[in-house]
Amino acid sequence: MRILLSIILSVIVSVSAAAQSAGKQLKREKPDLEKIRLETLDSKSPYYYPRLMKEFQRNDTLMKIDKYRHLYLGYMFQEDYNPYRSSQRDIQYNVLDRSRKLTRQECDSVIMYAEKALADNPFNLGEMVMLIKALREKGKNNLANIWQYKLNYLLMAIVSTGTGEDEENAWYVIEPQHEYVLLNMMDYSVADHVFYDPSYEYITVKDSSGKQRGGFYFNIGPLLQEYYRKHPDEL
Repeated sequence: MRILLSIILSVIVSVSAAAQSAGKQLKREKPDLEKIRLETLDSKSPYYYPRLMKEFQRNDTLMKIDKYRHLYLGYMFQEDYNPYRSSQRDIQYNVLDRSRKLTRQECDSVIMYAEKALADNPFNLGEMVMLIKALREKGKNNLANIWQYKLNYLLMAIVSTGTGEDEENAWYVIEPQHEYVLLNMMDYSVADHVFYDPSYEYITVKDSSGKQRGGFYFNIGPLLQEYYRKHPDEL
């Protein structure tokens, strides 16, 4: 488990030197979500959410892991947060063969729909993966590198919340699809998943050769709590 982040970084193409350096020094700790909530809602805080989102949406690579951690986890406390927001393209991400080269027309289509999806949901990581692939295949490497940096740090924000080894050290996600994107980018495929009480999920995985490789724990309790707070009719 100690090499999880290096595995992630090694399988994500064109990872920046800055991300690799940050990954080696990444601190793993359970997030204080109440502290994050207060900081992202405080206009005097360096983690005030509107400023964080404005920084994230700039086409640069200046934000570091502390801000990404607040950006990612703090999104749960924003009014437009909905972890079950529908996305017509999620299934296309799941079946897309990332090893296949796209045609120019496919690249244009992927870029157009990915940009629309990310404008609606800035943390649609599946669309982000597709966008990066299409941009690279069109030769737009500078823009692809910027999106790659964002994806790398969002994945590191997840990994920074624990080790995934057990419930106590489970990884926190703000959307269920992020579990699958993270594991996919670690070069795993999902074998099965089990819900616990119902705050936790345990997802078993296989490697690229089809061999069982154990599993990882995810904490979805805060995600569900915020969802039901905003959608009490779903209880």
